[in-house]
Amino acid sequence: MFPLAVLVCIAAVAVGLLNAQFGRPAVPPRAEPVAVSLTLRGRSLPSGYLGLSTEYWALESYAGSVSATPDPVFERLVHNLSPGGAPVLRVGGDSTDKTWWPVVGLARPAGVNFTLDDTWLSVARAVGSTLRARMILGLNLEADSGVLASTEATAMVSGLDPVPVEAFELGNEPSLYPIFPYYRTRDGRKVTGRPSSYNFDAYLRDFSTIAGQLPAHALAAPSAGAPGWLPQLGRLLDAEPRVRIAAVHHYPLQLCLTKPSSPRYPSLAHLLAPSASTGFAREFAGAVATAHARHRPLVIDELNSVSCGADRPVSQSFAAALWALDTLFALDRVGVDGVYMHTFPGAGYELFTLRRSAGVWTARISPEYYGLIMFAAAAPAGSRLLAVSSAAGLRLWATLGSDHRVRVLVINPDPAKDRAVSLAVAGANGAATVERLLAPSLQATSGATLGGQSFGGDGRLHGTHQVEQATPVAGRYAVSVPAGSAALVTFDALAIR
Repeated sequence: MFPLAVLVCIAAVAVGLLNAQFGRPAVPPRAEPVAVSLTLRGRSLPSGYLGLSTEYWALESYAGSVSATPDPVFERLVHNLSPGGAPVLRVGGDSTDKTWWPVVGLARPAGVNFTLDDTWLSVARAVGSTLRARMILGLNLEADSGVLASTEATAMVSGLDPVPVEAFELGNEPSLYPIFPYYRTRDGRKVTGRPSSYNFDAYLRDFSTIAGQLPAHALAAPSAGAPGWLPQLGRLLDAEPRVRIAAVHHYPLQLCLTKPSSPRYPSLAHLLAPSASTGFAREFAGAVATAHARHRPLVIDELNSVSCGADRPVSQSFAAALWALDTLFALDRVGVDGVYMHTFPGAGYELFTLRRSAGVWTARISPEYYGLIMFAAAAPAGSRLLAVSSAAGLRLWATLGSDHRVRVLVINPDPAKDRAVSLAVAGANGAATVERLLAPSLQATSGATLGGQSFGGDGRLHGTHQVEQATPVAGRYAVSVPAGSAALVTFDALAIR
């Protein structure tokens, strides 16, 4: 039996080697004791829990406009989020209320700037078929035309067949209709989609009127972009039985209309604060309970780091990878049934950039995407959260998978302080593997690695896969976690009694 000092020494050596890789001085950390029990918390993680959201106009930018040969790199990047399962692809966002399918006898509304056509439908059908995707598609509510929304829905149901539409999302963040302009007149005057008096009651009347003219199909709503409408969710679900998915949007940080002194103003420190992950997730606990009481799932079908303007130094940093990891687990813990990360070309938080040259697609992958892939590895479909003790300054999560493996994720968001943990996992008695998510710094916009590998232009991880072995000493596993990094510790199923 070895004393704790030996465990600390083991961890310090490992941290020193990792720091040498990035040119950082080695500082021997003290190993924090962490206990993981086999006490299950919550439900099994649903298949397709982590999905992708994008804009209508962005789909062809990502997938290509030749329906017979959709971009294989894009398809791979989407599939990676839900390995072994059918991913969810939500198409909507701001473009939901800017899009239409031309209606005979109806002039294009002034706020519409994107027209759906057969080419778009063929691309969406090819992508959906190849991925076996479950699709959620936005319908225009802000134009305030039942004929427009009904024509759009009918065209998509017919044109996407046999790809199923899981739900139509009627409108996008209607609470903002009276705040942001729907369009500008020729002389530059701003025109909002609804008057300043617009509130939830008015929205509910609009929703019922337009929904009543749609073809019979499941709906997702209220697509609220601010928590102020969440307490009204029960009223919507009771009034509209066709709303089969409670869908909301949110971003922890906001660039516009936010003072720099606010904890919601974009910065690395604010993004990595508990208020942006675990605190953020708690905002949805009441809405989850409301939806589940009515046997509806609640999904956040539009989520990323910073809304209302690009803030690339924050959203494109490695800190976003650690934020995404922590947040996805926190949302699972409060019972959210699906989280679809939003991306589109030019977004400050764009997950990947795709280009086509001489018929070949290539990708540049942002650090945040690495965090999503580590989450997919740490919480495979069917896994359940386990009880894990806390350690000051660290974010700790543990799961028991359907493969009977225990996985423990340790996130160290501190930009300068290396940490180490001494894990005691109930029933574990054999070797465990350690896979690391690393980058040169939290500010880094490149150089991220996952298990020693980096994504290449083909959307695949390249390089030698590096995992470390952790063996128990006196029943504990010493694992180092350098500053601004994460470590995934996996215990083999045979080691768990």
